[in-house]
Amino acid sequence: MSGPLPGPRPGPPPRRWATEETDEGEHPAVRAAVQALANAEALAPADQIAQYEAAYQTLRETLATIDQA
Repeated sequence: MSGPLPGPRPGPPPRRWATEETDEGEHPAVRAAVQALANAEALAPADQIAQYEAAYQTLRETLATIDQA
């Protein structure tokens, strides 16, 4: 039996980060990087790469400053 292939299935609902329910202890740069990753989901795959690289760099720099503190 042949027929049209089903379209993409929706994924599971996004999991909430433990820190989403409270702003206590959050770092603004980390929050921005996570939000950029969430926003990148709507982009074409080729455009996502720049977003992922920018978020990665932000997280690396943020962790480096935390380690120095």
